[in-house]
Amino acid sequence: MKFNDLDKSMRIYETAHDQCVLPGIFIVVRLDGRGFTKLTREVHNFEAPFDSQFRDHMVATVAHLMECGFNVIYGYTQSDEISLLFHLGDETFGRKERKINSVLAGEASAKFSLSLGAMACFDSRVCQLPNAQKVVDYFRWRNEDAHRNALNSHCYWMLRKQGENAQAATNQLKGMSVADKNELLFQNGTNFNEVPTWQKRGIGLYWEEYEKEGFNPKSQQSVLTTKRRVKTDYELPMKEGYETFIENILIASQENN
Repeated sequence: MKFNDLDKSMRIYETAHDQCVLPGIFIVVRLDGRGFTKLTREVHNFEAPFDSQFRDHMVATVAHLMECGFNVIYGYTQSDEISLLFHLGDETFGRKERKINSVLAGEASAKFSLSLGAMACFDSRVCQLPNAQKVVDYFRWRNEDAHRNALNSHCYWMLRKQGENAQAATNQLKGMSVADKNELLFQNGTNFNEVPTWQKRGIGLYWEEYEKEGFNPKSQQSVLTTKRRVKTDYELPMKEGYETFIENILIASQENN
């Protein structure tokens, strides 16, 4: 069999299950660290419940993913997860899910590993969202999940540091209301309202324009040029304020199309 015929016949098996995200559908990619509980608690012993060095590794990874070839207009991270919002018109790799997932999982794993100085791995999945409201709902969901996880984590690790074992701490928190958990922290010296916002609401990354002074060799004059860069926001709003924040990012992406 000639190579061209062999190549054609074999590629059928490689691409038989290729699925592409349809035009007009929003793409959000969610990545999660694989085995990060062991990585952060046993291998590298990061501070619990939150560690600023681990946070910085995650932020560096998100920034890299926003600059690695896809048209990502917003990146969000909380705990060991990352969510990336693509521009509605992004056509990278023909919008093939297989390519999007494999490339982003590889890029995230490589960047985080280099930042950490040790091996780490992410998985990836594509979320297909039919309209802008679902995009807003998605990020509101992750923002609220960050708040819930932060409250639980602060309570759990406070109990662990007081000498409770893992099972006892988990059992004590089981069935407790949000108000009860806040009171538990307060009675032990922590006002949850004063916990850093990035721990409670996650961290957002988005593009901003800025002016940079340059030099025009033809006119021999200094000139101002407009460039863009990734901005990291550690003080995200909450609830309806966060919904408006995401809506504004979507509006701006269409205006700059």
